[in-house]
Amino acid sequence: MTDSRELAVTEKPCGPDEHPLQHTYEFSYFFRPAGVFNPEDYSKYVQTAAIVNSVEQFWRVYCHMVRPCDFVKKGELHFFKKDIKPTWEDEENKKGGKSILRIKKGTASRIWENLLMAIIGEQFDVEDDICGAVCSVRRDEDIISIWNRSADDFPIRNRIRDTLGQVLNLPAGTLVEYKRHDDCLKDKSSYRHSRGDVYEFCGNV
Repeated sequence: MTDSRELAVTEKPCGPDEHPLQHTYEFSYFFRPAGVFNPEDYSKYVQTAAIVNSVEQFWRVYCHMVRPCDFVKKGELHFFKKDIKPTWEDEENKKGGKSILRIKKGTASRIWENLLMAIIGEQFDVEDDICGAVCSVRRDEDIISIWNRSADDFPIRNRIRDTLGQVLNLPAGTLVEYKRHDDCLKDKSSYRHSRGDVYEFCGNV
């Protein structure tokens, strides 16, 4: 696979009649290569798809993207602020972590779209602490996570969790896990061993 850093995806300026986003975002995706794969090589296989900085650019790109429920194999979709890589060791991520939702097959597309709209709409109200989001398509479940910069800031983590419940209308019994990126580096896994830090919603919030 071609290293994504060799590909030229250009950023278009925000047009005079467009509505600028507060941040510029990058769409990218990842498919695991065949054979033995070292998680440390993850960034080499992340493919940039588009860069957007206005509401209109976002929808022009999003309307042509494959939805998570239409994936024919395992893979990951990323939506991150420009210049933040969707990797644990990135400078903006390494002191942070992610809130994790494990969802049943067939529901990821709607949840992913609602999450992206909440991100570009700045609904999380945590200043600049949101880094991006990932949708991981798996065989038996899909996993959606939102990444933040400061794993040790519990009020921010709680606000992100509660906002997830609101914007996604999470029902009673929904579990939101949290995993620090330094723990991901230790066990070389995004989602294993995250169930020790879990919040269960008691109802729609």
